[in-house]
Amino acid sequence: MRFVTLIVLVWLIIGGVAVFQRGYFDSAPENCAGVGTIALTVVAGPLNYAGVNPEVKDCELPQPSQ
Repeated sequence: MRFVTLIVLVWLIIGGVAVFQRGYFDSAPENCAGVGTIALTVVAGPLNYAGVNPEVKDCELPQPSQ
């Protein structure tokens, strides 16, 4: 179990490094698509260095009922 936890932790750290290298944290995300792109990049981890470029183009948050 510790080995799996270590692998997941390293995976997410590599994804975090990719986010910093792409400059996503230079400014605050302007909408939910920006937040989604950052989250997908972190989750993709090492796949970012294999050519995967996750990006959320558009998203709409549900509006509360009135």
